[in-house]
Amino acid sequence: MIINSDERQWTWLDEGLNSFVQFVAEQSWEENYPSWRGFPDSIVSYMTSPEQVPVMTNSESLLQFGNNAYGKPAVALNILRETVLGRPLFDHAFKTYAQRWAFRRPTPADLFRTLEDVSGVDLDWFWRGWFYGTGHVDQAVTDVHTWRMETRDPRKDKPIEKAERDAERAKSITRMRNAGQPTRVERFAHLKDFYNSYDPLDATDEDVEAYEKLIKDLDPWERELLDTERTLQVVDFKNVGEVVMPLIVRLTFEDGTEQVRRWPAEVWVKDDRRFSRLLISTQPVVKIEVDPFHEIADADRHNNEWPAKAREGHFKLHKRAKTPSPMKVAQDRAEKARKAAEAKAKAGDGGAGADGGVPDAGPPEADGAAADAGATD
Repeated sequence: MIINSDERQWTWLDEGLNSFVQFVAEQSWEENYPSWRGFPDSIVSYMTSPEQVPVMTNSESLLQFGNNAYGKPAVALNILRETVLGRPLFDHAFKTYAQRWAFRRPTPADLFRTLEDVSGVDLDWFWRGWFYGTGHVDQAVTDVHTWRMETRDPRKDKPIEKAERDAERAKSITRMRNAGQPTRVERFAHLKDFYNSYDPLDATDEDVEAYEKLIKDLDPWERELLDTERTLQVVDFKNVGEVVMPLIVRLTFEDGTEQVRRWPAEVWVKDDRRFSRLLISTQPVVKIEVDPFHEIADADRHNNEWPAKAREGHFKLHKRAKTPSPMKVAQDRAEKARKAAEAKAKAGDGGAGADGGVPDAGPPEADGAAADAGATD
């Protein structure tokens, strides 16, 4: 090896880097090459297993040698290349590491420092999560709050508010069951008063005058802002796992168009558990998906979508074998033993002589001849 890593102390520094380079070569060799190690999803089961130790553990103390020294480092470097740094920057930094430490004996710290030095990116959080810890990655979208910007024009805003209020009222079980029944004021019209026809969500002349006065006092750009239709949505994300990672989100808008947003791992600096983002768009977002390209080794993909997606699976139908009762088993055993005894008895009868005694040993003279012959001898 040109780079003389101490494989006895840190096996991953040699075999992990080899596995990563092998993965890159395999994927460049042909489309859909069945690489064994390198894809982020391939290491999820190991990262969620209790049978693991940090990658930086001495090689003689590893619990799962293949995953720890080969698989996890290969996946980590692949994520660093594809998601954290990007291919051009990572390839330049990785090549520089090979050049700097050719015919020398580097340690893991030398690899870490070189990649940070050449890329100019602080990667402490990455080394801590992937090489010094045993946590897993699990990001989730937990809630979405949608806000509509009002135009301040009562002739536009109040009808919308009225429709929303009436829709909520219609959900009442009491109102649903009373529908169609005549009310008291309908039967006796003289009981009605001012408030039977008054609705605070009806636009009045005073409301319109106040709006017109407001518009006159605004600058042109402020009027234009009010006329612009915008949807504001606050999306809440949660870092369920122990490892912080960049947040990659695919947004689907009402008209079917899609947009991918990428936020660096630094969004978790102030709170490594929760992060909220304000989205301002001309149309509402109707679907949100975290890690849409399977690039961060997310352990639980069921919490990655909003609205939540039903869990789907499959099963097989098998014909159930009939199990006889213990009584039937005992009866069959006894019947089998009886038949075996009868067969044995019949076999014994067939081997006996015709008179039931011992079989005939042959004519007497034969025996006498044999005796005489013996005497002669």
